[in-house]
Amino acid sequence: MKKTRNTTKIAGFLTFALAFFNLGIAAYTQETRTKIIVEKPTPTPTFTPLPTTSPTPTSTPTPIQTVADLQSRIQIRLARPELRRGQIGIKIASLDTGKVIFETNAEKYFMPASNMKSYTVATALEKLSPNFRFVTSVFAGALPDASGTIRGDLSVYGRGDISFSTSFYENDYYKGLDALATLIAQAGVKRVEGNLVGDESYFAGNPIPSGWEWDDLQWYYGAEVSALAVNDNAIDLRIKPGSIGASCAVQTLPSNTIVKISNRCTVSAAGVKRELRIIKKLDQNTIEITGTMPADDKGFEGYVAVSRPAELFIEMLRGLLIKKGVVITGQNRVIGVKEKLSAANSNSPPPVEITKVESPPFNIIAAKTMKPSQNLYTETILWTLGEQIGRKEEVVATTAAPGAVLGTTPDKKLSNASSAELGVKTVQNFLRQIGMPPDSVIQSDGSGLSRHNLITPDSAVKLYSYMAKSQYANVWRDSLTIGAVDGTLRNRFKGTSAAANVRGKTGTIDQVSSLSGYVNTRAGEKLVFSILINGVADGKVRQAAIDEIILLLSDFNGRIN
Repeated sequence: MKKTRNTTKIAGFLTFALAFFNLGIAAYTQETRTKIIVEKPTPTPTFTPLPTTSPTPTSTPTPIQTVADLQSRIQIRLARPELRRGQIGIKIASLDTGKVIFETNAEKYFMPASNMKSYTVATALEKLSPNFRFVTSVFAGALPDASGTIRGDLSVYGRGDISFSTSFYENDYYKGLDALATLIAQAGVKRVEGNLVGDESYFAGNPIPSGWEWDDLQWYYGAEVSALAVNDNAIDLRIKPGSIGASCAVQTLPSNTIVKISNRCTVSAAGVKRELRIIKKLDQNTIEITGTMPADDKGFEGYVAVSRPAELFIEMLRGLLIKKGVVITGQNRVIGVKEKLSAANSNSPPPVEITKVESPPFNIIAAKTMKPSQNLYTETILWTLGEQIGRKEEVVATTAAPGAVLGTTPDKKLSNASSAELGVKTVQNFLRQIGMPPDSVIQSDGSGLSRHNLITPDSAVKLYSYMAKSQYANVWRDSLTIGAVDGTLRNRFKGTSAAANVRGKTGTIDQVSSLSGYVNTRAGEKLVFSILINGVADGKVRQAAIDEIILLLSDFNGRIN
């Protein structure tokens, strides 16, 4: 009946560990971003790893571990009772030799969350190259005349440039668009006797990616896709208290007339609990703010998605053109594929390109996408793959219309496929080319916000192994978040052997956490890994389980090969 001391110690420790991991309930979460967050922020737990070895005197050298020791310690972590109802998939291998160190459920399907971004961005690096640039063109019926007048509409044709954003311009809402406005003025445009048109016909399909849930759509991480994106297709919303009984002070940035505010929030007495409710109606640019905010509240700041963001793009651009002295007599208009097709069927002459602006090279955009886990950027990249690769593959077998001008005659008439569908097809073709089983990845969107995405740990390890030896391997590695340094791993692994060591892509949505990437052992051997956890409600438990396994790898002092 009497238990051994070791058994007693283990039981006591497990009781402590269970109490630790049950502290707090993680909210429905996603990863963080720079300035405008891409996914809901995940609370970072205080890391308290289980002891990996028995205490030894400082005078005794650290014993050299074996692979069997490492495998046993990983199994102990996975046996935690708080993980028992979830599903865990893991594959860990030597990057140099491919030798498998540990795997469990490596061929099973798991929701990847933002690990899905790895597949999209890797395909884009390989198919578009790190030097690819998004181009935004300005068209008119003719060049400006001697007086600088455009007689007719001035049209801005977007091709998905996501760099018109605070993320690329040191949190300046206007700097990216101001560069475009400057080019238009420098092209000699002083007066537009027509409309300022935002042409977002480059992309085809529903602007909301497949599988996204309705309650994600009001926030920045659920922003819709547009060929004319601006400031991550979201606005900053700030709410502050004032005098007791008065309305709360509400500010939106950048200032605009597109988003309407219905403010019924009032200021309550200091010390009272905040009761604030913010609702953006689906497909409407109306934000309803109700409830109360105590007088001593520090205030609220959030980032709300904009429906039909091309309208905001054109409004902001118009204001910047007016500041530069350009007169526009007509209205602001936005056109899509249907309107563009109607115009293409008329007998009007092809438009003339007045000017154009190019984005930073894709290697910079890849890092701005992967490190903070930016959903909108990834979806735009997927759709761009659809148009640059998928759509062009359709065009190869089709004779182009005589006199067609790049970007002005929509090729979408060749099929009814959406940009997203063609993008997914392009990713699938790439994965097949690198030897991945075609059924190992089921892709619904580009970013991983959809719950319909499924991957296997084996497929992630195959992808990361391939990219480590790609001609663009350095660009790929530079795009990944680094433990305790930047991106979504900046607050994890501090003060451990994984700091500035582990690189990869995180993923977090409700009941899902993932991390795939690379880590070096203490002996200097390079490992590639994928850890996917589904069906565990507490985000702190999921994250800590992943982090402990990574630390076992980075602390491993034995030989793998």
